[in-house]
Amino acid sequence: MIVGLNGKIAKEIWESDSSKTLPKDLWIRAKALLTIMHSTSDINDLTIRGGPPNIRLHKLKGDRKEYWSVTIKLPWAITFRFKNGEFSSVKIENYHKG
Repeated sequence: MIVGLNGKIAKEIWESDSSKTLPKDLWIRAKALLTIMHSTSDINDLTIRGGPPNIRLHKLKGDRKEYWSVTIKLPWAITFRFKNGEFSSVKIENYHKG
């Protein structure tokens, strides 16, 4: 379950099913991923067969080692913390940019 959204993009997609920042095909995919996250307490549900393809679920490193990431479409990703079945600090970002 999502217990905390961070950032304007994640909030606008979750609350209004649209985005002024992302093209429609990306925000639709982002909303689908957020919906899966909100409906589960198992991070492995993001990788189930028949789920969204090419999401590249992985743990981040360095100063963001407490975070996970799933790819919307490069360079955009949903980053989040996962603990005790809850997704927190959920943010849509291009964390690869300099």
